[in-house]
Amino acid sequence: MLFAHDTECSLTAATALVNTGGSDGEGLPDVAALDEFYLTHAYTGRHEHTRAELDSVRELRPRLRRIWEADTDEIVAIVNGLLRENDALPQLITHDDEPYHFHAVPRDAPLATRMAVEAAMAVADLVRSDELSRLRICDHPDCDNVLVDLSRNRSRRFCEAGCGNRAAVTAYRARKAAGRQ
Repeated sequence: MLFAHDTECSLTAATALVNTGGSDGEGLPDVAALDEFYLTHAYTGRHEHTRAELDSVRELRPRLRRIWEADTDEIVAIVNGLLRENDALPQLITHDDEPYHFHAVPRDAPLATRMAVEAAMAVADLVRSDELSRLRICDHPDCDNVLVDLSRNRSRRFCEAGCGNRAAVTAYRARKAAGRQ
């Protein structure tokens, strides 16, 4: 583990959230999809299961996406803005058999607020560790998904949408074609 468990979970969830708004179509088409996202990324606390909640989560995506495209100063401005706007007050908490980790807003805060603050806190850890280079755009030419490289050797190049496999197949076919000629 490179970062604290909650940091890695928040970075992974923020990456997945940004990618639900990618060019492949709407990844959060309805409340049921948000429910699945909530469970998949082990969110706890308030979850209203409403269209309004879904809309507020969707509205967060472009702001988080900007983190992958911005320079350090703009990333810091985004992080500080998210923390300030949501009245974040970091505290160490333990619950549900989880080890101590940070919560910066109450568990009954709206889901989009908790998502925004958790992502901001995780990105703040990257800034403080001088590890923003771990935030990347997928290397596949037909993909604009974002990724967070949590590998020790910083070698991850592709998102989780199968782009690594597609790149390997393309390279294999090119080698085979070159061998035939």
